[in-house]
Amino acid sequence: MVDDDERTQHMLSSMLRLDGYQVITANDGHEALEHFNHEIPDLVLLDIMMPEINGYDLCQRLREFSQVPIIMLTAKDSEQDMIEGLDVGADDYVTKPFLARELLARIRASLRRTRLWDERPSPPFQLDDLTVDFDNHRVQQGGKEICPTATEYRLLSYLARNAGRVLTADAILNVVWGEGYYGDVHLLQSTMANLRNKLGDSARRPKYILTRSGIGYMMRKEA
Repeated sequence: MVDDDERTQHMLSSMLRLDGYQVITANDGHEALEHFNHEIPDLVLLDIMMPEINGYDLCQRLREFSQVPIIMLTAKDSEQDMIEGLDVGADDYVTKPFLARELLARIRASLRRTRLWDERPSPPFQLDDLTVDFDNHRVQQGGKEICPTATEYRLLSYLARNAGRVLTADAILNVVWGEGYYGDVHLLQSTMANLRNKLGDSARRPKYILTRSGIGYMMRKEA
């Protein structure tokens, strides 16, 4: 957990430990990066408004070498703030003040999703120059490694496993993010835009992911 407010840090640490989690705390971005040199956390709670390295910048730096689930926990509650957080690699975005049970539910859901996708072996998916290696969580395009976030990978994986089928927006939200995200189209659209950008794909001239207006999305299937 990365937060420069001692009261918030103490409250969250106590809450998480009571729920059975081991907690590593950092007061700023520099300390968080030092911890990452020695620890491999299962999930990161990250505040945005911090000195020197803010949460957006830290999230972006963590994404350079780690796909750990990141939940941004912040008082910045505008839609643009949420979009910016997702754009730099966050998997979820919770605004303060929040209900403790809601945050715990989101943490459990994120960890559960990670375990679920880890346990679903399948042959690699191949479409043109795109390869999704489910067993090793690797994505390659033309032999070059692509590094999606954990959520972007789940989205790509779900589409690839169902190539040729149109998946509704709510079905995708339920599988990739979990219950409680029904109707959160902005979240799906932002993540999809980031994924397409990494794949060099385009909504207007799609190579891989097709948009079905008013319905959802579909991964192309090799003929």
